[in-house]
Amino acid sequence: MKIGYVRVSTQEQNTARQEVLMQSLGVDQIYIDRMSGKARDRPELKRMMSYVREGDTVIVESISRFARNTRDLLELVEQLTAKQVEFVSKKEAIDTTTPTGKFMLTVFGAVAELEREYILQRQKEGIAIAKEQGIYRGRKPIERGNFNQIVTLWKSGQITAAEAMKRLDMKPSTFYRKIRQTKENLS
Repeated sequence: MKIGYVRVSTQEQNTARQEVLMQSLGVDQIYIDRMSGKARDRPELKRMMSYVREGDTVIVESISRFARNTRDLLELVEQLTAKQVEFVSKKEAIDTTTPTGKFMLTVFGAVAELEREYILQRQKEGIAIAKEQGIYRGRKPIERGNFNQIVTLWKSGQITAAEAMKRLDMKPSTFYRKIRQTKENLS
């Protein structure tokens, strides 16, 4: 069976170009994610990886649609190989059934990762310039009027950290960052 995997980075981006390619290749089933490739926890990728069986072929438009760094790419392809599933990337003309294809996969994966790093570097440079010019100020900090009260309850053991985050409507990373910032401000 031919299985297609399609990914775009945001909900607003269009998958039509990749879907047309998959149809032209006679793909039997398509899995589509609309989220960043740097996240390995993509729902449709997970579904596809658990669905594929021996003898199947996973087809992607390009490596960058499948994984954003070499390690993730190689781990995903290794999982497919363990299930005796082939991997084909059309743009880079990679077919993992051959030794050359496996080698090229590693090379192109490294190039895709390097390209991503360059994009991030240019983005940081652009933000720094915009900040200097007063154009970019970043996101507004999350302010919760009851933050100190809830943190006091949490520190005294009256509520769990999970309950504190729920009451504050904060993710763990935001919650603990605000805790550290509060400590630093008191020092």
